[in-house]
Amino acid sequence: MPSALHEKPILYGAAYSAYVRGVRLTLIEKGVDYDLVEVDVFDNRADRAAQLTRHPFGKIPAFEHAGLRLYESQAIERYVDEAFEGPALQPSDLRRRARMNQMLGLLDAYVYPILVWEVHVERVERPKRGVAGDEAKIAAGLVRSETCLRALGEIMQEGPWLAGPSLTLADLHAAPMIDYFREAPEGRAMIERFPHIAAWFAAMTGRLDRVRTAAG
Repeated sequence: MPSALHEKPILYGAAYSAYVRGVRLTLIEKGVDYDLVEVDVFDNRADRAAQLTRHPFGKIPAFEHAGLRLYESQAIERYVDEAFEGPALQPSDLRRRARMNQMLGLLDAYVYPILVWEVHVERVERPKRGVAGDEAKIAAGLVRSETCLRALGEIMQEGPWLAGPSLTLADLHAAPMIDYFREAPEGRAMIERFPHIAAWFAAMTGRLDRVRTAAG
């Protein structure tokens, strides 16, 4: 491996972000030492301006390693898996890899906007700021959330991991989203109606705790 690849990567983003947490889970799973540079693109104008130099839409996370700049979580996570030593996080079997990729697409297109933004943000985050959540939006989001969880369960099949018998990027990408969904009482209750997903999440809690306590 070229010596440049031994440089410590830098991850730009807010520790609370589900996508930043997914990348951090990947880095930790691979045993990669990294620096987290906190970037608040929602409340800090200077951070937003700086992030535009790393990501054309000013979003998080962004990533730098050995002269390479990347944005978009899936691209970062795949790079981390392939660039560093450690357990393989993408199946070598064609069909299992296809399932993982399907799961990743489902997470970004449906799970994150519905479970996190329509339910968690409205039920948990807005009340923290003293603003009432939109009950109609929550109700609609919960209906859509059940569809998401049913789809995840169908792809998961026997598991025990989301894409089959071994832990993959799909698990690391999904766990922070499900973690936020469970902060809403309705979300926590709904997860329990899907025993395979509830058991999977229980197996992920130790990894999530490592991200919560890691300095980055």
